[in-house]
Amino acid sequence: MSFRVQEFLHKYELGAGAAIIRFALVILAVIGLAILYDLSAFHNLSTAEGMDAAQLARNLSEGKGFTTQLIRPLSLSLIARKKINDEQREKSVPTNNVAPALRHPDLANAPLYPLMLAGMLKLNPFAEPDFTKEQSFSVYLPDLWIALFNQLLLAVAAWMLFRLAKRLMDESVAWTSTLVFLLTELLWRFTLSGLSTILLMILFLGLVGTLARVEALARQSPASGRSLIWLAALAGALTGAAGMTRYSFACLIVPVAVLLLSLPSPQRVLLVMVTLAAFLAVSLPWIIRNFQISGSPWGTSAFAVMEGTSLFPQNELQRSLHPAITQVNTGEYWNKLISNSHDIVLSDLPKLGGNWMSALFLAGLLVRFRNPVLGRMRLFLILCLGFLVGAQALGKTWLSTDSPDVNSENLLVVVAPLVFLFGTAFFFTVRDQLNLEGSLARGVLWVAFYAVIAAPLLLSLIGPHPSALAYPPYYPPWIEQKSRTVGEDQAIMSDMPWAVAWYGKRSSVWLSLKYIDNRSDTYKDDFAAISQVQKISALYLTSKTLKTMDIKAIADWSRADIFDKDFELVRKMVTQLGQALIEQNVKPAEIDKLKAIYGVIDKNWVRGGGNDWESFVLGIFVKKEVPTGFPLNQAVGGIAPEVFLTESER
Repeated sequence: MSFRVQEFLHKYELGAGAAIIRFALVILAVIGLAILYDLSAFHNLSTAEGMDAAQLARNLSEGKGFTTQLIRPLSLSLIARKKINDEQREKSVPTNNVAPALRHPDLANAPLYPLMLAGMLKLNPFAEPDFTKEQSFSVYLPDLWIALFNQLLLAVAAWMLFRLAKRLMDESVAWTSTLVFLLTELLWRFTLSGLSTILLMILFLGLVGTLARVEALARQSPASGRSLIWLAALAGALTGAAGMTRYSFACLIVPVAVLLLSLPSPQRVLLVMVTLAAFLAVSLPWIIRNFQISGSPWGTSAFAVMEGTSLFPQNELQRSLHPAITQVNTGEYWNKLISNSHDIVLSDLPKLGGNWMSALFLAGLLVRFRNPVLGRMRLFLILCLGFLVGAQALGKTWLSTDSPDVNSENLLVVVAPLVFLFGTAFFFTVRDQLNLEGSLARGVLWVAFYAVIAAPLLLSLIGPHPSALAYPPYYPPWIEQKSRTVGEDQAIMSDMPWAVAWYGKRSSVWLSLKYIDNRSDTYKDDFAAISQVQKISALYLTSKTLKTMDIKAIADWSRADIFDKDFELVRKMVTQLGQALIEQNVKPAEIDKLKAIYGVIDKNWVRGGGNDWESFVLGIFVKKEVPTGFPLNQAVGGIAPEVFLTESER
């Protein structure tokens, strides 16, 4: 009996049981950190991409397939063009040939993350909130469930990083790099965003682990050819899965192929062919699906390289029903690549991952590894960084401005775990060269190290706790209340259609480029053109549009006595002043301001004030009426703080 007790104690003090206990303690620590972070920093979804992925996943979980309630005019255009090409018609795109929006196929998202998210929404223990019964609102529970799902993925990524670091280096480096990973505040912010970034980290770590096995196996004598082929196929499948999680990551197939071609193995050409075959087997079915629907292999995402050019600033391309995509020349792409690459190298690369480990990684490039596998994996990481910098520069859109740092266009953060691993290895090299004597000196060094790494996370935990609301502009009760005024078979045009689709559960068309186009325009990108495609029953404009103008100043000015007493005199004075300024060669910008004022004062303010939505809103606030002929003329809830117009008082 005493022997068994001694054996039991040995097992849980020094043997395999000790590892189990450590693993359990780490799991509990991660769970505790997640709870603490959610209590301190949780907020509802605040990114357009997060809400877009969530509403798509909900449609999948409800058996509606890859259909979206976020309707992009560009997507309508692509489907229409594809139909016309299939029918071999050679004429301009008529709006009545576009597919109805209510069962609109999604052409913006890669499929893997929404599929996984759909499975999690099926298991969602939180019921859909009933805002009519809630006295106050703070947390939208489905958003919390999505955050918990991504935090589970973060724990899986930490475990994979530990296994990889332990296999490539040693256990001390593995523990340190994993702690650095879990103490990085930026990664926790990504878990709240609803983005696919953490899933991409898992796929990337799996790819690096597979390639490391290929490198080690190729150097064995004799090497197992069958094992190499299976590992090459796995590498191709993982790269394809990354590309089907975020299209831009398909570019990593090039570094993978380069690494395999440089293997010390006579089978390297065969391995590359197997890798490419597996990559295509994973990604080709979805590419064919997109092409059959829209004529574009990657749907609307393929046009991201055009966004941000002089022809399509901000989000205008996605909101265009008739985009002049053929007018974008190669010079525009080159300028975008150089300009954005400059910003990435200047700011994004030095702070890659959100802490100081990127500096240690860059410094560690000067140190050569004795282990050739480590050197090859670092070379692979450098190749990936080069391709991702190019992809991030060319694919940068308005999303990077709408949500800096935490967005799907931040590609470099995905490789942060490997950067942490190599940065930690360099830190251990420097520590060994310091020859610190005594446990106190080593303890001070470690405390300083972790304090610097964890400082952003600690400050977010102990600092003032922000509200869970992502308002402005997202306030789920308001969005749902307004959305429920229209039927499920109707659509709402909005400047935040992703929020209407997710919180309001209604089809929402992204705000057209203009309120009304000139009669002489051949191709129109206005409200009327899109409403002919899909009946629009409501218009919802939030602070995303209203914040571009000083509403209070305009409203105060509209209440002035002179505006009511002698309107014609004011208009005449402004007209005369404008002519005088033109004769005096005043700067064009000043004249444009004057024209804007004249447009607001003009009785026919839509015609005089311009054809954009800003002029439309100015007219509503100043004249207190909807322009004549606009079909949505009922402001049931008023026009402040948001403009919501419907076709009937109901």
